[in-house]
Amino acid sequence: MNGKGPEDARAPAVPPPLEWKFSQVFGERAAGEEVQEVDIISAIEFDKSGDHLATGDRGGRVVLFERTDVRDHGCRRDLESLDYPISRHPEFRYKTEFQSHEPEVQEKKVKRISKMNLDPSQAAANGSIASSSTASPRVCLPNGGCSYNYMSNDFSFPPGGFPSLRLPAVVASQETSLVARCRRIYAHAHDYHINSISNNSDGETFISADDLRINLWNLEISNQSFNIVDVKPANMEDLTEVITSAEFHPNRCNTLAYSSSKGSIRLIDLRQSALCDNHSQLFEEAPGSRSFFTEIIASISDIKFGQDGRHILSRDYMTLKLWDINMDSGPVATFQVHEYLRPQLCDLYESDSIFDKFECCLSGDGLRVATGSYSNLFRVFGCVAGSTEAATLEASKNPMRRQGQNPARPARSLSSLTRVVRRGAETSGIDANGNSYDFTTKLLHLAWHPTENSIACAAANSLYMYYA
Repeated sequence: MNGKGPEDARAPAVPPPLEWKFSQVFGERAAGEEVQEVDIISAIEFDKSGDHLATGDRGGRVVLFERTDVRDHGCRRDLESLDYPISRHPEFRYKTEFQSHEPEVQEKKVKRISKMNLDPSQAAANGSIASSSTASPRVCLPNGGCSYNYMSNDFSFPPGGFPSLRLPAVVASQETSLVARCRRIYAHAHDYHINSISNNSDGETFISADDLRINLWNLEISNQSFNIVDVKPANMEDLTEVITSAEFHPNRCNTLAYSSSKGSIRLIDLRQSALCDNHSQLFEEAPGSRSFFTEIIASISDIKFGQDGRHILSRDYMTLKLWDINMDSGPVATFQVHEYLRPQLCDLYESDSIFDKFECCLSGDGLRVATGSYSNLFRVFGCVAGSTEAATLEASKNPMRRQGQNPARPARSLSSLTRVVRRGAETSGIDANGNSYDFTTKLLHLAWHPTENSIACAAANSLYMYYA
């Protein structure tokens, strides 16, 4: 994951497995408490500094949290570099919230905020934080500004005045309160629900994607966009593939990737043509044995670029796959997440669980990846060749409660270029620890802190945070 070539004689050292600990929880449910549909968290995002965290829910609300131990952040990193023991864990607090949009009921389903980008680099001149949230076929760019509350000095006196009156000193209050204002609405460019929004590294443009199209926007122009990808056939009956996720390259402003329902990832170069009908690279696995469920479970629900820009992480229903953009012959690593569910695919299809869209994330150093599962569990895998790290954690105050003695199989090296495949437990009907799964509780959304080993994940309406 460090981008070194095969000429390097020494392989990167395998880091020891992380020991995850509970940090915080916001909105914890009481036993037996019923969760309203509109309160379920549907998006989580750190900003680039990691000092702010935002969540969006199905009711159209965006909640912003800020880090409270920021002042000690630099000293903390210095001490960690010296292997000095650190007892304090990252702490966040509620900052503000706003209503991105009003929820709409359509086909008995509530529209939700499905993607969110939090980027202080696109803040207004007054230092306010800009975030983008999406649910219906439009994009809203709110602006969180500060208002100052001063006590009024408008006094009135009766005719003739008071014979004797002692007035108290007037002290202006300097307390600030955040007020969200919708700066722009980017509308009338999508016919289907938006599934992805991604900011460009140029700080001026962003993309929005739905099932059939990807549009390029300028942040300052809300009434015009450019359609750069269009997979809509002339006859909709000929439609065989839809766009499932899209993201800009972290440092190449002309490059972006998008995934499809057929399990492929396409890398496109905006310099090639105005409408990117052709991709510059295609990443997909060679077809194997096919069944009725093959295409369904191959559909990619999420993709993420690593911070190095060289690797792409993808999540389908069964696996996590790590791709090297310099090697399009196949993934460099595959992590089994739901292999034990293969005998139950028919039941999962009947209950629609097979269509659940799990997200994925990478650590800032690129050494680990994570994704969610059922029973409010999430998995963390080591990426370095030779690593056997494969932790199963529960979104609760005791994340190791479901952790059992699960001896991981050693990784099989397929080539000298960190081409590894790690197999998980393949026991049908139960998970790796012999526990049955609850398919009604699922951890779909999670995010990794950009610079530290800290993960935020959503379990229904609760936000859990862990650190290592």
